[in-house]
Amino acid sequence: MYDEQSLSHTKWECKYHIVWIPKYRKKAIFEDLRKYLGEIFRELAAQKECKVVEGHLMCDYVHMLLSIPPKYSVSQVVGFIKGKSAIQIARNFYAFLYVIS
Repeated sequence: MYDEQSLSHTKWECKYHIVWIPKYRKKAIFEDLRKYLGEIFRELAAQKECKVVEGHLMCDYVHMLLSIPPKYSVSQVVGFIKGKSAIQIARNFYAFLYVIS
């Protein structure tokens, strides 16, 4: 049942329930974007040695259970994931919408 991980001198199990909401609670997370976001979040978390244990993407907010090593602060990891995912969405998804239109 325990999902302990270890560093050189410690064993740890740090999991955080993160919820974030787009500005003005806009319904910005649509069907096509939802499928794409799951991959992005997992890839970005892996870059920071984190793991997305569980996640739910609703139309206007995101729930995630993140396993974050103690050497990183929660705000640092969440800021990284939110910032880099916004950049990837802007580059890939919105450019795709302009090509179709």
